[in-house]
Amino acid sequence: MEFAVIQTGGKQYKVSAGMEIKIEKFVQTSKVDHKEGDKVVFDKVLLVDNGTDTTIGTPFIDKAKVTGTITKIGRLPKVIVIKYKQKSRYFKKNGHKQPYFQVKIEEVK
Repeated sequence: MEFAVIQTGGKQYKVSAGMEIKIEKFVQTSKVDHKEGDKVVFDKVLLVDNGTDTTIGTPFIDKAKVTGTITKIGRLPKVIVIKYKQKSRYFKKNGHKQPYFQVKIEEVK
């Protein structure tokens, strides 16, 4: 079974063809707005294993690509952040919903 390790959003993911992963939402670059159904190419590939031999990058592998399609754009459940200091009447409560892309991996090259 062929798999690869890619880097995106400051994290590393082990992926193979046909797999669905949730990744950090891409930062808009050059005013490109991503939507569901868009093709994405991950070129920061750290490792590729095809079952017989393994290729390890230093830090990335040249000419290696992983392609996928954005299947869903959403936000994770709310995380509540509370800051509190006793005896000083300081209390702050914030919520945060992290945006994500769900990507279906199509091909590991």
